[in-house]
Amino acid sequence: MKFDMHCHTKEGSMDGKVMIEEYIKKLKEKGFGGMLVSDHNSYDGYREWRDSIKGKNYTDFVVLKGVEYDTIDCGHMLVIMPEGVKLKLLELRGLPAQILIMVVHKYGGIVGPAHPYGEKYLSLIKTQARKKFHEERLKSLMEQFDFVEVFNACESEEVNEKARKLARKYHKPGFGGSDAHRLECIGMAYTKLPDNIRCESDLIKYVKSVSYITCGGTRYDKTTKDKLGPFNKLLVESFFVYNKSGERLRRRKRMKELENLH
Repeated sequence: MKFDMHCHTKEGSMDGKVMIEEYIKKLKEKGFGGMLVSDHNSYDGYREWRDSIKGKNYTDFVVLKGVEYDTIDCGHMLVIMPEGVKLKLLELRGLPAQILIMVVHKYGGIVGPAHPYGEKYLSLIKTQARKKFHEERLKSLMEQFDFVEVFNACESEEVNEKARKLARKYHKPGFGGSDAHRLECIGMAYTKLPDNIRCESDLIKYVKSVSYITCGGTRYDKTTKDKLGPFNKLLVESFFVYNKSGERLRRRKRMKELENLH
């Protein structure tokens, strides 16, 4: 069964353009059986599915709850928690990657880097390069991750190939996701999962049991960075300010939530 494992909705992502019901309809038209909702630091897209659609429409389509979390030091991470686990902390961006991993694993979830060789400040490798982290730290993080996004439809083939090599080096299964924010990008990447995966716990158990998952897709060449060309660097640099500001604004709430977890 094909899943799109990186999906942004209008309800949950500030830059999302497609409502979740339309997203599902488009994926079904393309022969997909499921999706991972992975909005930026938010579960609002999934909440719309849960509260307004689930059990009424698209009962043969699997919608899994995830989040794309903005760490302060290692870019974007895809996180999947077991159903029933509710952590406000995962909607408060700015945790260091190591603490995020510890929290996710403590509560039975899985975590892995999205587009690890993508843009600076948004990706594991490029953000670490800026920080001049040692190779030992990268190795330590990779050994703790549960998977790697190895095909992202919004990234170049070169970037995706590097991600594939990273996953192979550390024997991690790979995800494929469209990273779609717009209608025309939906379903341009896929991950093949067993038909018996019906909930987050099923996915978590499966990912932990394998070292390889079939995935792939076609590159979407109409992203914002494609349109902006060299001016995209300004947008990337502005994200650093955005992420740093968000980290500071949410610091007190994050600390409170961390204290509540102990």
